[in-house]
Amino acid sequence: MAVNHPSADSYAKSGFANRMGWGSRPALLIIDVCQAYWSRSSPLSLLGNSEAESVPGSIRSLLAVARKAKVPVVWSEVEYTHPDMADAGLFWHKSKVLDVWKKNDPRGLAAPVHGIEPHAGETVIVKKYASAFFGTALATDLHIMNVDTLVICGVSTSGCVRATTLDAMQNGFRPMVVGSACGDRTTEIQKANLFDLDAKYADVVSEEEATANLSAGWQ
Repeated sequence: MAVNHPSADSYAKSGFANRMGWGSRPALLIIDVCQAYWSRSSPLSLLGNSEAESVPGSIRSLLAVARKAKVPVVWSEVEYTHPDMADAGLFWHKSKVLDVWKKNDPRGLAAPVHGIEPHAGETVIVKKYASAFFGTALATDLHIMNVDTLVICGVSTSGCVRATTLDAMQNGFRPMVVGSACGDRTTEIQKANLFDLDAKYADVVSEEEATANLSAGWQ
């Protein structure tokens, strides 16, 4: 799926934006989807961007397809357990909003979004930084499962989706980022990040393309 951007022609002429292509053993990775992004009272709310309102629906659709095809489903969640957020390290010094994921925070913003919750037997990665790979066993888990392609969705596109996508590619997994199933605070940030990911680190794909490949299961 080509991502429209004023610089697209220049990037293509320079040798960027080639297709990585699908492997034969995909997994669906759902990044950090929780109430913090779809609650108007949350400092992380994406609801100021009307396009982000449809993201949960897109994720639900992909999730249903993956489960029906018996494709592995992997989740990342954030949790901090240290009383003064010390386990967030320098990230906490930069982004005080991270305390929405402090264990037992009374706001309850880490709660799942309706219909987007792990089932028994699905892999759940608990992370403390942007990338779902950093400081976790995600790469090991995926290699053990023999996954070669990651269908990536979740939030936010410019933060944890982007960092995880880069690390997926660097760990040898083909990242397929489903644009309609990722969200960010503004359309400008969303489009710029999808364009850059598609140019350098991943294939940004439509929900229809992702659905067709997930439906096929493992080959």
